[in-house]
Amino acid sequence: MKNRQRCGRGALAPAGPRGYRRPVPQPLSLDDFDFDLPAERIAQRPAEPRDAARLLQVGAERLTDLRIPDLVGLLRAGDRMVVNDTRVIPARLHARRGEARIEIMLNRAEGEGRWHALIRNARRLHAGDTLVIEGGPALDCTVVERQEGGAALLRFGPGLEAALEHAGEVPLPPYITREHGPTARDRADYQAIFAARPGAVAAPTASLHFTPALLVALEARGVTRSTVTLHVGAGTFLPIRDADARAHRMHAEWGEVTEHAAAEINATRQAGGRVIAIGTTALRLLESAATPTGIAPFRGLTDIYILPGHRFASADLLLTNFHLPRSTLLLLVSAFAGSERIRAAYAHAIAGGYRFYSYGDACLLERAP
Repeated sequence: MKNRQRCGRGALAPAGPRGYRRPVPQPLSLDDFDFDLPAERIAQRPAEPRDAARLLQVGAERLTDLRIPDLVGLLRAGDRMVVNDTRVIPARLHARRGEARIEIMLNRAEGEGRWHALIRNARRLHAGDTLVIEGGPALDCTVVERQEGGAALLRFGPGLEAALEHAGEVPLPPYITREHGPTARDRADYQAIFAARPGAVAAPTASLHFTPALLVALEARGVTRSTVTLHVGAGTFLPIRDADARAHRMHAEWGEVTEHAAAEINATRQAGGRVIAIGTTALRLLESAATPTGIAPFRGLTDIYILPGHRFASADLLLTNFHLPRSTLLLLVSAFAGSERIRAAYAHAIAGGYRFYSYGDACLLERAP
């Protein structure tokens, strides 16, 4: 696989002499990325305080049980963390088309008031339909077109931000259950300390473990920090439906690596420091911006899909939570640390009572050779 794929669906290998191409990769069975998780291991609330969560260090030779504050001792002066500063918006709306009830999950801003959205009951929609948003101030909403996969392009009139604040719900993942829907507490809990640029419908959950005190300690250690933006889309919740994982297609997400951030990251590598991606979203964006000579500025859409066999060019360590079985993120961490190492780490975490998923514990992964 190539070192860099901006829209990494596993692009065709370069043509050789007389147009020869390497063989197409063999199917990648999802059954190899499955595991059983007791329901009580799925965290329903974050640790309190946030940095009280457990941390599993996944090294080349051993697994070590730690706590999030131990991150300070694991990193070195001259290392650089790369964090995602996207801010989660209350992106789930309830609407009506006549008597039909519609659930809207805003996914990606398309400009000029248009949003790509995932729709429950999308089959009821047609281009030109007007939707009535429930629970908030009056807001014009028109269906521009219905798209594949339960999606639609919607156009909103002025006042969307106010409507979201009044009527929008925090789009918690389906495995975090609330009898009466997300609460005001979730609005705070599901927002990272780095959150600054609104646009995500899912949190970069590795960042949920950071506190002001932890950041001060890391800075005193000599660990620096760069900020990038990837507005995490609703597609992050979508399962892989194909038995062959290579057939899955990622939803595009908007991201930016500024010239300043790229220069900081490249300078760290040139000075011998390590780059630590804080979360899979930061890592996916870095790999989208990676070139043979370093990280390049990047601004636009990426649908990079990272599978085992991918050669990473951007990060040395990855801090991430524990992910769902048969998911794109489990494939990503298996690509980063190695499938055997991840299987061992997850078995250790389950046996050791670690908490899983968005509000759960974390692991620090070393990149496999």
